[in-house]
Amino acid sequence: MKCEQTNKLRRIAKPSEVGQSYAVRLMQHLVVPTFVLNPAREVVVWNRACERLTGVAAEDVIGTKKHWRAFYQTKRYCLADLVALERPDLLNSLYPEFTVSAHGLGFSAENWCVMPRLGNQLYLAIDAGPIHDEDGRLIAVVETLRDMTDQKRAESALQALASSDGLTGLANRRSFDQALTLEWARAQRTRSPLSLLLIDVDHFKLYNDLHGHQKGDDCLRAVAATMGASLRPADVAARYGGEEFAILMPDTTHDIALHAAERLREAVCNLRVAHGAARAGKHVTLSLGVATEVPMDEMNSDNLVTRADQALYAAKHSGRDRVLSSERALAAFAQGAMPSGKRKARTR
Repeated sequence: MKCEQTNKLRRIAKPSEVGQSYAVRLMQHLVVPTFVLNPAREVVVWNRACERLTGVAAEDVIGTKKHWRAFYQTKRYCLADLVALERPDLLNSLYPEFTVSAHGLGFSAENWCVMPRLGNQLYLAIDAGPIHDEDGRLIAVVETLRDMTDQKRAESALQALASSDGLTGLANRRSFDQALTLEWARAQRTRSPLSLLLIDVDHFKLYNDLHGHQKGDDCLRAVAATMGASLRPADVAARYGGEEFAILMPDTTHDIALHAAERLREAVCNLRVAHGAARAGKHVTLSLGVATEVPMDEMNSDNLVTRADQALYAAKHSGRDRVLSSERALAAFAQGAMPSGKRKARTR
């Protein structure tokens, strides 16, 4: 009897309905996480792979517009919503990486999703495209998802390795030079002050010779950690080479940069890292040179580096454990109080 009823249903069912039912069953068993919205942006399919990916059961979202809750903590459009609404103009504000298909019908994007139900973050590659009937009317939007978290984290780790100093964790020289180029160009456009601190660990060679390279590395890490703790979000700190460090401070006046340099000098003194060499004093100290420029069109970033380097040179040759501004250094050179011509030119 049951088979007869099934056969009757099949005979009277429209071909389009049979096709839709088959498509729904097919999507349910796809290994690719997939969901489907109708033209009203209500969920009509939420397949098993999507349940596994998000931790959200189909019964919790079918017939609703609450699919965003599977991916975000606050309400926002998903990629399928933008396809249904025909709003490619919103892509830039919602996704850091995206593309639009050649015909402008479908979108692809990548994004970190917080996955509230699972309590973790996943980096998802997302594709969404429309389905139209014979008359060109929208009947559904299909969104598919790929978990790219492992690949993204590996990529981020490689980028961090490429841009970070392996010993201290600060930016490396190459990364610092790139930041200097970018910030100089920005300051040139906005006519805003850009400050640079060049920093040297006093008598570090003596420290290394006396305590060994392992202790020397520990000393540099301690200085770098103190430096990192004092940074503002926009500042860039780097290991400039050997025992030298640099801090780039965008939108920072000379007085503010001098105060920051003095705080850093005092913070390293307060670490009370025992030095032990007779010429060096009891504890490890820093010498710091500070320079500030408001970049003009005819200038380049070498002006800033040269002035900070001259100030550092003056700080080291006037007793160490001090902060000197580029203006004071230039005045000292002009008066003949400092030896000149012995400092090797910086190359970047």
